Amino acid sequence: MLITDLFRLATRMFRVNRSRTLLTILGISVGIGAILFLLSLGYGLQELILNRITSSDALLSLDVNAGEIEGLTMNDGTIADIKAIPGVEKISPLVSASAQMTVDGISSELTAHMAGADYFLLDGTDLKKGRFYGDSEEDRNKVIISSAALQLFNLSEDDAFQKKVSFSILKPDKTEGGIISDFSRLEGEFDIIGIIDEESSNFIYFPFALSREQGLDNYSKIKVKVSADTWLDSVRTAIIDKGFMVSALSDIIEQANQIFKFVRIVLASFGVVALIVSAIGMFNTMTITLLERTQEIGIMKTLGATSLDIWSMFLSESVIIGFSGGLFGIVIGWLGGTAFNYLINLLAGAFGGEKIDMFNTPVQFVVLIIAFSTFVGLATGFYPAKRAAKINALEALRYK
Repeated sequence: MLITDLFRLATRMFRVNRSRTLLTILGISVGIGAILFLLSLGYGLQELILNRITSSDALLSLDVNAGEIEGLTMNDGTIADIKAIPGVEKISPLVSASAQMTVDGISSELTAHMAGADYFLLDGTDLKKGRFYGDSEEDRNKVIISSAALQLFNLSEDDAFQKKVSFSILKPDKTEGGIISDFSRLEGEFDIIGIIDEESSNFIYFPFALSREQGLDNYSKIKVKVSADTWLDSVRTAIIDKGFMVSALSDIIEQANQIFKFVRIVLASFGVVALIVSAIGMFNTMTITLLERTQEIGIMKTLGATSLDIWSMFLSESVIIGFSGGLFGIVIGWLGGTAFNYLINLLAGAFGGEKIDMFNTPVQFVVLIIAFSTFVGLATGFYPAKRAAKINALEALRYK
């Protein structure tokens, strides 16, 4: 039998039993659409969350600190030692100290971080408003503040950019054996140029040059960026061997990916249940079709059709139903995700939130879904096709 004749006979069901065929395809489509919707939601949430806490530079960075080991400090000598490790591309230290901030005569304590412009890139820091400072002299008196710190002074985000603020830093008195001295007032006034969306911690970032001016030589943390992800393990081991504690954002990302993988499996399970139910309905449709067309099969065999031709015709019907179900399922899943995402953004806009995209559907996943639905059609139609091929022509002609 020619392929064109086979296809024409296999698609006859759309004309003869249109309603039943379309309902069967709809059943498959709902199952496929449910799988696509739920897995796209899982992928979308994963991308949404991870993109907010990572950047390519942050994933290649290591956090180095001295921990609570007595006598272990990090200074310029530490940086020189780490720079000598193969695979290290960039280093950015952080100095932390207690500070007192004064705005319009109101003072409050918060944590002061002194870091270079590269530190934000390696840390994956995002700003809610404003810009980052640079390492140039013109940005010496520019600072970046957390939104929680603004609340201490009852400042709105817009008002913060208009205010002049002053600071005092609490630093060790080296002349008295490291005993903490009183606050030392910083020269000049500072401008807030950036706001970090952080509601649980009160802190402010100063340019790193300020730590040199204040004689703060010991670092609280060092960001180490490697040239490629293949260097992460070796550089980490080399730094640990020097006695320091090392952590990496990539470890957290890997753990998060494992969690999201489990979430996607759970979500897909619900969709698979719907697909199994629709597959049973499809099997039932093909079985009924076999009983209705028994005499037709007998006539076809009498006219010269082989068992292989009959088998191919029935199997082609089930494959076409499965493929069509997958194709329409993709449309249903996409429309469902788009509508759901629109409603969520509508609610977010009403309550002052930002718009987000909660769904992400990789192209290869769409191809896999269609291939899977086609396989489901093939699997559910295999047994009815086998039964149809084995029907005796004479018995089929006598069948009522």
